[in-house]
Amino acid sequence: MAVWEQAGKSRPLVMGIINATPDSFHESSRKGDVERAKQMVKDGADWIDIGGESSRPGATSISIEEELERVAPIVKEISKIAKVSIDTRNVEVAREALKLGAKMINDVSGLRDKAMMDLVIESGCEVCVMHMLGEPQRMQENPNYDDVVSEVNNYLISKAEKLVQLGHPINKIHLDPGIGFGKTLDHNIELLKSHNGLRPYSILWGVSRKSMIGQICNQPDTENRLAGSLAVAAKAFTEGIDIVRVHDVREHVDLFSVLERMEE
Repeated sequence: MAVWEQAGKSRPLVMGIINATPDSFHESSRKGDVERAKQMVKDGADWIDIGGESSRPGATSISIEEELERVAPIVKEISKIAKVSIDTRNVEVAREALKLGAKMINDVSGLRDKAMMDLVIESGCEVCVMHMLGEPQRMQENPNYDDVVSEVNNYLISKAEKLVQLGHPINKIHLDPGIGFGKTLDHNIELLKSHNGLRPYSILWGVSRKSMIGQICNQPDTENRLAGSLAVAAKAFTEGIDIVRVHDVREHVDLFSVLERMEE
């Protein structure tokens, strides 16, 4: 049973994406500013996920100082009106974001850094643990697994179990299979179909406008991938996924509102 079902909700939570970067894969999302985030809150976002370093395939790393400069003002302002998640691999950035009001660390590197896990335990914040094969620069260069579902699920579950052993509340742990992060189209589909292997933990899907949608729908331009993204969100609704991370908050909230009403 999904966390939102246990809590009496009837839809996944919507996490709006704020990319405070000049090089994120979806060009229209490169407007990571306070006003865009405020609009997402008005449109019904349950979370705002703020990131200052692109993790798209082939992306290059930036300094801690630059990442902080990009995200700190937005985190500080938006945490006053909404629940903020900080999308970072760097413990220094995560720590500062928590001080500024962030409530979740969204770690695309999957808590590889012990210091990040220590920060989660120390702060008691919510955490999203994502699976990524390798590093962003080369993760899509012929990704290979013996069994993608068992390898990804085992990695995520092991991190979650470690957090619980260290005393972290299970309801503050979210697991993300990392669609597009070192996976082929077939890998991605297998992982989405096999999400129940991540229970009893909360599950987050981040599929919005990704290359998986482009491949299935023959839409190389990310601007034309909204319909495909909504199809995945509809599947998330029927499958009991807890959180969907999306670029288009209003459209996803509208989708869930209609599905919710039709199930009354």
